[in-house]
Amino acid sequence: MRLIDENGVQVGIIGIREALALAEERGFDLVEVAPNAVPPVCRLLDYGKFRYEQSQKEREARRNQKQADLKQIRLMPKTAEHDITTKANQARKFLLQGDKVKFNVRFRGREMAHPDIGRKMLEDIAEQLRDIAVVEQKPLLEGRVLSLLLAPNPKVLKAAQQAQKEKARQARVQEVAEERTAIPEADEELDEETDLQAEELDAEGDLLDETLDDEELDDDEFDDEDERDRGPRLRK
Repeated sequence: MRLIDENGVQVGIIGIREALALAEERGFDLVEVAPNAVPPVCRLLDYGKFRYEQSQKEREARRNQKQADLKQIRLMPKTAEHDITTKANQARKFLLQGDKVKFNVRFRGREMAHPDIGRKMLEDIAEQLRDIAVVEQKPLLEGRVLSLLLAPNPKVLKAAQQAQKEKARQARVQEVAEERTAIPEADEELDEETDLQAEELDAEGDLLDETLDDEELDDDEFDDEDERDRGPRLRK
């Protein structure tokens, strides 16, 4: 087998036992990454970490991938040409967003005798949207409904997916920015609370100092009285 080490450097072509011994010595797993190559290619890596990173990438890809919705537009054989153009423009918006569009022409009563009218209508719509759409299902009559299914072409679909991915990225950037903005506000509230506590401590300290001063004054008065009491005894 051809072995690649944990740093991406090719070790060369070695036997499987030697590769297993090297993997055990370095504390990595021996993983086959290209089984169809000649000789097969294996790599030294942390398989648990590798699987975790792969699952994270797959989850990110699924989150950024836009799920195509099916939009349905109803028509009648008697729909005016101006209204058909309006419906086609509406379908164009859906297709540019990466959605599929299904046109349904519903026949009533004697209208069933002229399905070619509805078929011609759907073919004209498909022609108008040919620059951005492909026909996924040609006009198909099911009961009294003639349907045409259009899907965005690969170029339009890729652009829609990229736009969705960019939108999701901007949303994440906005969330991070809001979180960072909220942090200084919390710090300001903490600073205000700290300043308030400091002011309360200073007020308590001043009050304590005043109490101590009063006690010192009481001690001075006590010393004066003690001296007066002592005076007569000393004169005796």
